Amino acid sequence: MPGPVRFSIMTYNVHSCIGNDGKNLPMRIAKIIAGMHPDIVALQELDVGLTRTGCVDQAELIAGELDMYFQFHPSLFIQSGRYGNAILSRYPIRPVKAGGLPSRRKEPRRGALWVEVDLKGRTIQVINTHLGLTPARRRTQSRTLMGPEWLGSEKCTPPVILCGDMNATPGSYVHYNFSQNLTDAQLLLPGNARPRRTWPSISPFLRVDHVFVSREITVRTCRVPRSMDARMASDHLPLLVEAQLRDGPVMTGH
Repeated sequence: MPGPVRFSIMTYNVHSCIGNDGKNLPMRIAKIIAGMHPDIVALQELDVGLTRTGCVDQAELIAGELDMYFQFHPSLFIQSGRYGNAILSRYPIRPVKAGGLPSRRKEPRRGALWVEVDLKGRTIQVINTHLGLTPARRRTQSRTLMGPEWLGSEKCTPPVILCGDMNATPGSYVHYNFSQNLTDAQLLLPGNARPRRTWPSISPFLRVDHVFVSREITVRTCRVPRSMDARMASDHLPLLVEAQLRDGPVMTGH
């Protein structure tokens, strides 16, 4: 019988690859990702073809540097360019769904991207999102993601991972809502390991970047880099979750 399938997933809001030093350096973002060796990467706030970041396709550039497959979804069209989220993977991926989430006119449009990853012969569903700035909008967006078009879809068969910049902390409605069907990976850490904060990157005091997993997934470790490069590269720090897919009967409870 084959053993458990181990893998790692990262969520990272890259702030258009513009760091706290004001420099636009996609390769710095790629270097930080490479240093943590993730198998799957969920990126938020990527620019594609925008003048402010040199008209480059940041998703393609970073994926190419890391030699990964990728899918990009634009949440917003600005001038002749796009801005949105991407999922990168060392393993083949198949796009399942990409679309907008309920947003208000005065706020940047929000979206989500869902792919199926062929992980060493196992299939895993991964959804990447970036939720809004107001509590009311996040409530609506989280309910949409829990609904029949996304996590509640017949196509969204376990194991499942939902990750991204939720702009919401533990104790919030959003965190509670997603925790009805999934579990915050950092709350599954073995022993007395404390959850790691990711924002703001210079001196993080909030947990707004999350990885939620279905019960078929065992969490082994969670890591957040604290190097000066990581602190400078974006206003968020990346969160890496190392996990494995369980074999045999699914356990209930945590």
